[in-house]
Amino acid sequence: MLHKLYARWMYRWETALTTRDENRIVRPVEWGFDWLADVVERLGLSHQIALATGNFQAEEEAMLALNAAIIRDSEAFFGYQPPPDFRLEERHPQLFPTNIRPETLKQDAMLRQQAAEGKLKTAQFLRFTSPVHTPYPENDSVNARWYPAPAEKMAGKPKQAIIVMPQWNADAFSHNALCALFNRFGISALRLSKPYHDIRRPAELERSDYAVSSNIGRTISACRQAVVDIRCCLDWLEAQGYEQFGILGTSLGSCYAFIASAHDARIRVNAFNHASTSFGDVVWTGQSTRHIRAAFENAGLTQSLLQQVWSCTSPVSYMERFAAHAKKVLVVHATYDLSFLREYSLKVLHSFSELGIDYVSKVLPCGHYTTGETPYKFIDGWYLGSFVYSAFKELAASSPTAVKRDTSELVAQ
Repeated sequence: MLHKLYARWMYRWETALTTRDENRIVRPVEWGFDWLADVVERLGLSHQIALATGNFQAEEEAMLALNAAIIRDSEAFFGYQPPPDFRLEERHPQLFPTNIRPETLKQDAMLRQQAAEGKLKTAQFLRFTSPVHTPYPENDSVNARWYPAPAEKMAGKPKQAIIVMPQWNADAFSHNALCALFNRFGISALRLSKPYHDIRRPAELERSDYAVSSNIGRTISACRQAVVDIRCCLDWLEAQGYEQFGILGTSLGSCYAFIASAHDARIRVNAFNHASTSFGDVVWTGQSTRHIRAAFENAGLTQSLLQQVWSCTSPVSYMERFAAHAKKVLVVHATYDLSFLREYSLKVLHSFSELGIDYVSKVLPCGHYTTGETPYKFIDGWYLGSFVYSAFKELAASSPTAVKRDTSELVAQ
């Protein structure tokens, strides 16, 4: 009886949190082949797509063919030439809110005032030009807040660093506390802004809508860019003398983090905070993407088709590649999650077990959005922090040789 009452209460709370923002926009469905023009040309699909233009069924078949080709040649798709313009920039932190709630706007105004009055400390940000180009210059200027661990905390062990990828529509302060926590363990952190997020968000947007939208090709392009940007951050960290690497991703960030780790053996510590197998399933069934589902339903698409046209952005497509290199893995999922349904998280665990992946599973007694609420955020923080601490400690004790990337694997796009 109490269990059912708790479940109903949690679902009501979760639903309230996912429906409080009223600036979600239902946009028209677009195939978005133009966002992947270089890939289409390299894979020899230009003629098929040109002939398909204006024919919905033919365009659908062309997108399915493109996904299959990308998965077959994913090393090239997520390959890149390292950027030549890495630099550290010092500036005042900004919030970059994605909602118009009064409390959020008040916080943003307060931070701006503190900066103007010289009462807000500046911070360091890693900046470079993304090897994946889009029509938005601001999006192509990668941004990662830099949290270097104190030298005394790093003494006596390999230099260790973790890349932190917050959730979809995160503001620029999300997950910063985790980075500060990792510094206390002697682990440096790069808090990476995903494509179309915070300072990278085009001026025409209130939310980070272009990262996940009813434009299929643009959503694939955003995933590709995020994965490449992660790998570029590893290059910069290596150049600073770091030897052991990890990644932490939440929600959409966990999808990007998984695919990056599957394609880069340097990432040895993996923390996936909310995980799922199929990108399309999450968009179709999740409360937080109901406006995107509405667009697809209006166009006559089904869940099964959406699963296929976004298969190249789905972790399930790269499970065996992920399992090919030894890793320490944490998967956190929530029992009452209405955005990443529990059944899809359990499929991740099942796949990991079948492939012999060394993983730890932790379960939160809440939902997706309520993970960020008291007391669940502290439970989640404990799971993430204790795992990252232990995994890096074990990595240091084993004194592994840093994984050096074969430069022949870098593919210019």
